[in-house]
Amino acid sequence: MLEKIVIANRGEIALRILRACKELGIKTVAVHSDADRDLKHVRLADETVCIGPASSTESYLNVPAIISAAEVTDSVGIHPGYGFLSENADFAERVEKSGFVFIGPRHDTIRMMGDKVQAIKAMRESKVPTVPGSDGPLGDNPEENQRIAREIGYPIIIKASGGGGGRGMRVVHSEASLLNAISLTKSEAGAIFGNDMVYMEKFLTNPRHIEFQVMADEHGNAIHLGERDCSMQRRHQKVVEEAPAPGITEKQRRKIGDRCVDACKKIGYRGAGTFEFLYEDGEFYFIEMNTRVQVEHPVTEFITGVDIVREQLLVAGGAPLSYKQKEIEIKGHSIECRINAEDPTNFMPSPGRIEQYHPPGGLGVRVDSHIYNGYFVPPHYDSMIGKLIVQGDTREIALARMRTALDEMIIEGIKSNIPLHKEIMRDTAFSNGGVNIHYLEKKLGI
Repeated sequence: MLEKIVIANRGEIALRILRACKELGIKTVAVHSDADRDLKHVRLADETVCIGPASSTESYLNVPAIISAAEVTDSVGIHPGYGFLSENADFAERVEKSGFVFIGPRHDTIRMMGDKVQAIKAMRESKVPTVPGSDGPLGDNPEENQRIAREIGYPIIIKASGGGGGRGMRVVHSEASLLNAISLTKSEAGAIFGNDMVYMEKFLTNPRHIEFQVMADEHGNAIHLGERDCSMQRRHQKVVEEAPAPGITEKQRRKIGDRCVDACKKIGYRGAGTFEFLYEDGEFYFIEMNTRVQVEHPVTEFITGVDIVREQLLVAGGAPLSYKQKEIEIKGHSIECRINAEDPTNFMPSPGRIEQYHPPGGLGVRVDSHIYNGYFVPPHYDSMIGKLIVQGDTREIALARMRTALDEMIIEGIKSNIPLHKEIMRDTAFSNGGVNIHYLEKKLGI
């Protein structure tokens, strides 16, 4: 068991980690920026260390400061949460070489899965279905690149090998624009990610975004916890997530889930992870693996009863998984709405003082949030201020509970995207289930 850990994050995920630590009797150190002295988890942690000014580059991305905080507090592990340094292989390696436990996969695994070309190769070796593509990085031969594109069939998409978050990708609809698109994407990738390697894939026109949650330990055990549908997106950013995915059969779940588990064992994965797929016409196509806990992990916790963050901590401490695959049973349906401090019409961030806050409640309702009456939402970080999650025996019950919960939720003093979520929950196509990743943007006219 880990005796004391540094929580190297902020906001709702930091509070979520702290709660799991308290249940396990693990002491906590909250590192924070100058702007985050009043965060709830900072007030509740056993110890606190200020690691820099408000700018994330000088605080939450400040590797030496985080390592120093672990050293001066005699911590044994560091939990990166999501975002910030959570998928930074260099950070994970620095943590390990400094003698601390990185609560996540090993640095070499993060590095391999962070390189999309290597990740796709690893998935193919494990028989995880992938999108038809270039089977490796594109070279500098224009004729060869044109041949590959014709063989795949237009439209295709050029992607940065080190990309993510919707950046470093460009859709190409005809051969006339192919070479220019490759050149632009390479330049963009080099500038943003420090790696100008790009590859080519078939561009699926109307896919859904479905992901599988996995857990693995260092003893060779791995399980999957079913799938989530994250297709309700705006500019590649998830807005609503649900589990299980509407219309996915138990046979499909077992087939893809088992292949994800096999891949975890093959690459020696440790901790929580997510295999992300595009799904179209009954087929799954792997796109990337997230080597961390996901924002949307609560919907999976609701339908399986597995505490994913608790399992992360136990596995990092050397324990075997608490569950075997045959013990995982999916019950009911869960939906999550990401609550952001932003204008619901133009999506501009809305920092400021929360004058009144009233979270919803009732059977099957969960709110993961760090905000409270009087809390000041700083302008320096991501605008997400919480997550509203509901669960019901059926999807229809979950939808009804979410509508009620959104009507109950009060956040005053700043703007929030609650009105948008109310509109989505009453949208006929979403209520029917199975919308594609372009649906929300088309609905919003963007």
